[in-house]
Amino acid sequence: MKRVVLDTSVIATALRSQTGASFALLRAVEYGRLKILATPSLFLEYEDVLKRPEQRQVTGLSLQDVNELLDELAALVEPVEVHLLWRPQLRDPDDEMVLEAAINGRADALVTYNIRDFRGAAPRFGIRLIQPAELLKEL
Repeated sequence: MKRVVLDTSVIATALRSQTGASFALLRAVEYGRLKILATPSLFLEYEDVLKRPEQRQVTGLSLQDVNELLDELAALVEPVEVHLLWRPQLRDPDDEMVLEAAINGRADALVTYNIRDFRGAAPRFGIRLIQPAELLKEL
């Protein structure tokens, strides 16, 4: 089973469309075909983004719906402890926690729509960058 870190944009996109690759990846996690890794700070970012009014308006989810989804996701996530901080590696400081989750969790891949944001650093740590649709084809 592949162990991956999902960038927050992948989680947010999954909730916007049940027909896209991001949603299919969450289903793969639910069915045990993929393992998500996340640090506490990354999971808190998932929560922050998914609870934003503009995100809930697009998805049509209530706060209770989002809380239930986060509870389900938390049960499926493998927690990653950050033993080493590798900052700074990226241009956007907000992306550092995503990369650190992948490094400290020894992820097989970092799944993101923003390959360019991680391209300079992830390969140095042996982290494969992949978009959701590409990973879905491999499952």
